[in-house]
Amino acid sequence: QVRLVESGGGLVQAGGSLRLSCAASGSIFSINAMGWYRQAPGKQRELVATITSGGSTNYADSVKGRFTISRDNAKNSVYLQMNSLKPEDTAVYYCNAQGITTIAFSFEVDSWGQGTQVTVSS
Repeated sequence: QVRLVESGGGLVQAGGSLRLSCAASGSIFSINAMGWYRQAPGKQRELVATITSGGSTNYADSVKGRFTISRDNAKNSVYLQMNSLKPEDTAVYYCNAQGITTIAFSFEVDSWGQGTQVTVSS
């Protein structure tokens, strides 16, 4: 099965930056879309940003102009550059992959990583 592993989370002061990385492993042929979601304690998971294999991006209004999502199709990886971080950005960030085709041409709807903690202090 396809597995996702996130890295890059940590503690940073408001106004600082962090870069999150996520790598998908398995017998992967292609991934249609990858993205980042976050969940704060007591709240539901929300979309942060997504990117398709063709490079089309989508961002939550709250992070536009501050976060940048990118991916490396050859490495089946996705990244999230987070600048001008705010305390409101504090959450567990999850990597997501959708529309996964394996080298055996089987199809997997989606997969989730285990999450990485991002804490922004004021």
